[in-house]
Amino acid sequence: MPAPRKLDTVAVVGNGIIGHGVAQVFAMAGKRVRLIGRSEASLGHAMERIRASLKQFQAHGLISEPELEAAEGRVLTSGLLEDAAEADLVVEAVTEDLALKREIFGRLDAICPPPAVLASSSGQPASALVREVKHRKRVIAAHFWYPPQLIPLVEVCGGPETGQDVVRFTVEALRAAGKQPVVIDKEVPGFIGNRLQFAMLREAWALWASGAASAEAIDQVVKASFGRRLAITGPIESADLGGLDTMYNFAASLLPSLDKADAPPDAVAELVAEGARGLPNGRGLYDWSKRDGEKLLQARFDELFRWLKADRGG
Repeated sequence: MPAPRKLDTVAVVGNGIIGHGVAQVFAMAGKRVRLIGRSEASLGHAMERIRASLKQFQAHGLISEPELEAAEGRVLTSGLLEDAAEADLVVEAVTEDLALKREIFGRLDAICPPPAVLASSSGQPASALVREVKHRKRVIAAHFWYPPQLIPLVEVCGGPETGQDVVRFTVEALRAAGKQPVVIDKEVPGFIGNRLQFAMLREAWALWASGAASAEAIDQVVKASFGRRLAITGPIESADLGGLDTMYNFAASLLPSLDKADAPPDAVAELVAEGARGLPNGRGLYDWSKRDGEKLLQARFDELFRWLKADRGG
């Protein structure tokens, strides 16, 4: 199945923390966007978040007031999935409910005539979403990272039945929208980013649960060491730069002692069972009543904006 010849209209299905950001990405790239949600209230809230985010882009000197107004004006909201029918690219961004996603992809397959591309922004592989889909060559995973409007990476992964034209179209559409798409050659659970992220989180939780160090100490080790250089050199580059033979020998001696548990530590499970949710309710491995979580979030956003400026040569 050939991919669309051009991209004029994008439909985003789901208006939560990922969906509204994806809508903003394509609206800022000059595309018409149809943001589809479940209720007028949630769609109204999503538009408020888009405008607030655009205001942040303006405050950081990344867009002008006319560009802000134009981007916001390109986003139209709807409560009807049928309004995705005119889209060249549909991006699903609903909650992580596989049955719901399969139902939506089945409906989209009937609503959107080929060659419209049907993409999922979640961590689900394309092959898991096509149970109710007839035109399976056009289904692809395009895994955005939060917040989508600030994090450049999108992991692109076709399933066994996805057409190569669809992969190329998706990569080109994302690159034209200012993202940095990375093609994953084979479906693996969690794709690449989450596998690396959770490998580190597993070890960090295990170190904390074992009493090896406090949460503060573990986080500081990351932030004050390899966290500083990871944006410049990834783990494989770093190993090559440091000397592959040296890193291999060190790995051979260290890897046997790393955590290999197939579930989070009991100490973390107990916190969750007791109702701990982290910053949302003030209690996690940290006591957030004694820390300024909002200030920390803003600092992270400011750093992401700094990198975004650098990406654009600012």
